[in-house]
Amino acid sequence: MITLIVIVGVALVLIVSIVGIYNRLVTRRNHFKNAYAQIDVQLKRRYDLIPNLVETAKGYLKHEKETLTAVIQARDGAAEAAQQASAQPGEPGAMQGLAKAEGLLTGSLGRLFALSEQYPELEANQNMLDLQEELRSTENRIAFARQAFNDSVTAYNTACDKFPDNVVAGAFNFESAELLASTESAEERKTPTVSF
Repeated sequence: MITLIVIVGVALVLIVSIVGIYNRLVTRRNHFKNAYAQIDVQLKRRYDLIPNLVETAKGYLKHEKETLTAVIQARDGAAEAAQQASAQPGEPGAMQGLAKAEGLLTGSLGRLFALSEQYPELEANQNMLDLQEELRSTENRIAFARQAFNDSVTAYNTACDKFPDNVVAGAFNFESAELLASTESAEERKTPTVSF
């Protein structure tokens, strides 16, 4: 009789432990999905600003249609990649695709801003200035949201890798999630050299 009570007690402790680990993994997974939703909101805001920016610049950059077209194409590609990532936050292919598309968009916007500097009347246009400021603000929000997402993914992945959580994660198909890489190019990450 005592042996049966001990076996039932051990089984009960084991079941409670497995349920607790499972629930913690679900909570961490939901945290990183929520964190991605915050990125998604800011990306949509960014994508909504870009057509207005291009429309404002269009009147001044009549001979630069190629640059304007590149920005719109990069925006559309990034929006599509964001939609795929939104359907599967943390999935490696979706996160890598989004990072690549965002990098292309950032590069094309950089070319647009560099080009706009050659047109003083465009650079002084209040609507253009307002849109650029909104875009900068949105970029900062995206950076903070990306950091929160990456922190949540790291916590989730760490939980999935630690023993005994990794046993439960493997048994219930909790797969590692992918971080959202920075969209800055290697050139943008270099520390500027200052000489006097």
